Amino acid sequence: MKIRPFAVEQWMNDYEETCRYNLAETCVRSLTVGELLEMSGRREEILAELDATPLTYGPIPGSPRLRGLVAGLYDRQGPDNVLITHGAIGANALVHATLVEPADHIVAVVPTYQQHYSIPDSYGARVTRLPLREEHGWLPDLDELDRVVSADTKLIAVNNPNNPTGALIGEAGLARIAEIAERAGAWVLCDEVYRGVDQDGDGFTASIADLYERGISTGSMSKPYSLAGLRLGWIVGPTPLLADVATHRDYTTISVGRVDDLLACVALENKNAVLARSHRITRTNLAILDEWVTGRDDITYVKPASSTTALLRYGAPLGSYEFCTRLLQETGVMFTPGAAFDIEHTVRIGFADDTETLRTGLELAGQFLDRLAQD
Repeated sequence: MKIRPFAVEQWMNDYEETCRYNLAETCVRSLTVGELLEMSGRREEILAELDATPLTYGPIPGSPRLRGLVAGLYDRQGPDNVLITHGAIGANALVHATLVEPADHIVAVVPTYQQHYSIPDSYGARVTRLPLREEHGWLPDLDELDRVVSADTKLIAVNNPNNPTGALIGEAGLARIAEIAERAGAWVLCDEVYRGVDQDGDGFTASIADLYERGISTGSMSKPYSLAGLRLGWIVGPTPLLADVATHRDYTTISVGRVDDLLACVALENKNAVLARSHRITRTNLAILDEWVTGRDDITYVKPASSTTALLRYGAPLGSYEFCTRLLQETGVMFTPGAAFDIEHTVRIGFADDTETLRTGLELAGQFLDRLAQD
């Protein structure tokens, strides 16, 4: 099997450990174990629980406690509709491995996380990419989706909230996607890894698993919950599908770590506190980013409605890899090249990490842009 190199992950692997100002990070600023325990108000009890935790494989689909907590993030799901995975990246890969066969027709909304088109393509599927357009607010043209979905479409893959743009499909849009999929008898995989940090309200938009009988939602502890180091995600969907997924999972994961499972339970049992922190960070930092963008003539964007990332379009006559490489070399500031998403003359910024890092990074990026304008 041949597969296209994963452009975003290769860029992150090359530079995120050595840059000085990481504005490519996509997680809400990570919690330490100590901060999580403090947030719980049960530090000593949890430490005692950790002390007594046997380092065995543990329940293969995830502990009943954790699956129940994940189910509670949805309106119409129970523990049997949840399968715990090695991050959302593992969840997405397992869904594609379970459903996609050679010659199947797959529709993937792009830009998105590269898994959703490169993995089906590597399996020999016929992949139709449905482009999001800046002039439409980076939201899918659902009439166009209706035209490209046919009777032989197996799967529609969407990403909501969207990475890299931060665009958000509302419940009505998701319901229309479900109607289009139902006409074809297709599955809908919705990568919802950023769900929980909408800029308004309680931060949660509707989930495809709650809206459509063949809807599959994936998520993780990484982004809104600030615990990427747990490497813990999930698939939510119909139980017969999860049984098929579990067959594939046996070959790749067995179980997640017992300690990871336990700490994820602690976070979800205190999700109101964890998410309140995430909302403070994402909403404060997006306001800072928005002020910076609106104050410049050489940067434009569609302001994100959710997520932790935005796609910035710049006016300098440089390709995005050259732009980001020079920015790193001259200032220590790290963005992600838009070309990694096949959208040139843009960069992805992650705005949900440390606030002061964001302020400093934006100031340095502005100085870099000013120097480019004088060249």
